Amino acid sequence: MAKKLFIRTYGCQMNVYDSARMADVLAPLGYAPAEAPDGADMVIINTCHIREKASEKTFHELGRLRQLKEQKAAEGGRMVLAVAGCVAQAEGAEIMSRAPYVDMVFGPQAYHRLPEMVARATREAGSGVLDTDFPVESKFDHLPEEQALQGHSAFLTVQEGCDKFCTFCVVPYTRGAEFSRPAGQILEEARRLVRAGALEITLLGQNVNAYHGEGPDGRDWGLGRLIRALAEIDGLERIRYTTSHPRDMDDDLIAAHGEVPQLMPYLHLPVQSGSDRILEAMNRKHKAEAYLRIVEKLRAARPDLALSSDFIVGFPGERDADFEATMQLVREVGYAQAFSFKYSARPGTPAALLELQIDEAAKTERLAALQALLAEQQLAFNRSMAGRTLPVLVEKTGKLPGQLIGKSPYLQSVVIEGTPRLIGSIVPVAISAGYQNSLAGTVETASPAALAS
Repeated sequence: MAKKLFIRTYGCQMNVYDSARMADVLAPLGYAPAEAPDGADMVIINTCHIREKASEKTFHELGRLRQLKEQKAAEGGRMVLAVAGCVAQAEGAEIMSRAPYVDMVFGPQAYHRLPEMVARATREAGSGVLDTDFPVESKFDHLPEEQALQGHSAFLTVQEGCDKFCTFCVVPYTRGAEFSRPAGQILEEARRLVRAGALEITLLGQNVNAYHGEGPDGRDWGLGRLIRALAEIDGLERIRYTTSHPRDMDDDLIAAHGEVPQLMPYLHLPVQSGSDRILEAMNRKHKAEAYLRIVEKLRAARPDLALSSDFIVGFPGERDADFEATMQLVREVGYAQAFSFKYSARPGTPAALLELQIDEAAKTERLAALQALLAEQQLAFNRSMAGRTLPVLVEKTGKLPGQLIGKSPYLQSVVIEGTPRLIGSIVPVAISAGYQNSLAGTVETASPAALAS
């Protein structure tokens, strides 16, 4: 009888990828995915340190799971409880101390060693297993092949870690230095995903466009070269990548946006602030003008390119003029979507020690103003789709009978009517309306002219 495995995932797409690979690693041990933690034989919380008050939320979650663990024990069974991800990497010893009922704590670079950890946790019940080392060997060299693909879109990690050391960010301390997988390894994983039914692959990395891996030809490949090779895989219809850093947006990658049809016309390019003074304090090592010139180059290469970004308001020392510079940059670029947050100190980061922390009321007011502008731009962009025909990847059924949900090239949710047989296909959809967070349309008869509209 299969053992039940429940993984709760927080944070970025890379954590989603990591959770799927943990399930792959544990499958040979007899663990099968479960829909809920109740009654599970193993529960893993895959944490994200980017979340505000991430540690407190982790301990709160562990408190609830402790009750399920004790209930399982009272029924004569055992639940192995584990904490993975960036909170585990940063605060592993604290977790073991405050929550001694946790069986395993391990960082993002260690999940390929799960079988060994499970054996130790089972053999040495009550002692706890802590693995937060940064191993010399790459975990990707020790992972099994993917066991299953959920849907027709897949994530594929090509790069991990960060050497940028932005003063607000914990990633260099929790994910380690930048590392790029060999291109041949990535291409083979992509082929397996396509054989399993993937039509769309999103390449992942903390700084994905910093990718520099060894190619099959023995040369160093950048992300643009890798994307061109991926586009040669028969059956791979769509390619995306995230998250990018402006400093690593080179000319070859920019050119790929205009030259590779499979590369979707949507790019997430975080800028964080429009003020050079604040960008310097953040250690971003780019200026607002340089970011705008990159946007110009990208749109010259691919005129229909849509952009999204990340913004932090209320960074220590941010003045009204600095915030207005951010608002001006947003007006100049025009975003299809964006993520915006109030600055909150992350323990262990340089920015947490800076003076001139901004009053919470001022941060709230600035965030509201920024989000109102971004929402206005997003709605305008979605409405501009009305009257166009877009190729839509149909992904799932909707909440209403006969309703289907798909994804546009610009990463918008598209609501259509149709039969479930359309799921897993790319169909031309005449867009009738654009809303704040979605589009609505009608499936057209497929034709090259329609798909090119």
